[in-house]
This record gives sequence, C-alpha cells and structure tokens, in this order.
Amino acid sequence: MKNLITSCLAIVLAYVVAVTAVSAQGNYAVQPGDTLRIEVLEDTSLNRNALVLPDGRFSFPFAGTVQAGGRTLSQVERAITSAISSNFAVEPNVFVSVLRVEGPGLLGTEAAALGPDAINVYFIGEIGSPGLRAVMSGTTFLQGLSQSGGFTNFAATKRIQLRRTDPVTGAPSVVNINYKALTRGANFQQNVILQEGDVILVPERRLFE
Repeated sequence: MKNLITSCLAIVLAYVVAVTAVSAQGNYAVQPGDTLRIEVLEDTSLNRNALVLPDGRFSFPFAGTVQAGGRTLSQVERAITSAISSNFAVEPNVFVSVLRVEGPGLLGTEAAALGPDAINVYFIGEIGSPGLRAVMSGTTFLQGLSQSGGFTNFAATKRIQLRRTDPVTGAPSVVNINYKALTRGANFQQNVILQEGDVILVPERRLFE
C-alpha cells in the first residue's frame, strides 16, 4: 500500500512539473540569442533548430524571415503557420519550443573552458546546430563549421556567407564561400581564419539548385 501511494505521488509530481514547464514556455517572450526548436507535423523535413538573431528574427523554409523577438512561442507558431500554409493542402500544425536560452552565463562558461583565447562566432541558417559558439582564436572556417552540426537538407552549400564587421570602422563585409569547391581543394583561400563576432550564414537552397 505504501509503495502504491509513493508511486501515485511520483506520477502526480511529474505531471505538475510538466504542466508548469509548458506553462512557463507558453508565457516566455523570445529573446535574441535563443535557440528555438521548430517542428511541422505534416512535413518533418522542415523540423529544425533556429537561432534568433540580434534583430529578433530567424529564417525558416517557405516562410523567409520570421519575427520572434518579444513574441510568445504561440505567437511565433501562428506566424510560421500563416507564412507556410500556402504550401500545404490543409493548415499545418506547427510547434515551437525553447531549446536553449543563450544567456551570457552559458556562453561565458563555454568560453571560459577554452581559455582567454576564445572568440564568439554565430552559425545561422540551414545548419544542423545553429547558435553562438565559443571557438579558439585561429580557428578556420572549415574547423568552425565542423562544430555546427553539419548542414540541413535545405542548405545551399555553394552560397555560404561569412559576414564580418570591422572592429575599428564598423564597416560590414561579406565573404562568399563555395563549400563544395573548398572541400575539393579549390578556392582554398576561402578557408579564412575566423574573428570575434563573425556570422556564418548558410542560406536556403533554391528550387532547382
């Protein structure tokens, strides 16, 4: 009897914890730097993790750029659903959750593990594991890319962009990188050394690309 009561209490406690977690996520306002998990019930090939950029936006197939910063998860779900509905026979079921809150404490811990020579680099777009990464100073483009979880099925690997801002003048610059050519040994000068604040953007593949 005692074991039965203990088991029942454990089940009730687990339920309460689960409901509390769902409620907390439902009221959570998305922040830049967060990593969202997005799932589409009708097309699992669209399922992915998406990094919310400093401007509060992220990109998603068929939807283009989606505003997330300051919105609740249910509002982000509705925005994605509205944007991609024309590609489905019926309204798709979209689910969004917070996979990782990219607060300064988490990033600081990661950087501290690498020592004082660590730099921070963004990996965004059609990447298996998008997000802000701390890498060692001197890390090359290919080395950094190996820490991003690879590409999604939608990745346009011939049109990768490395976006950089000059720390002195603030002037932006873009280096276009053909990953396929680079891995074949061509255009090896594109395997640039990463710098603090670099953004590696892997765009979505076009229809016949």
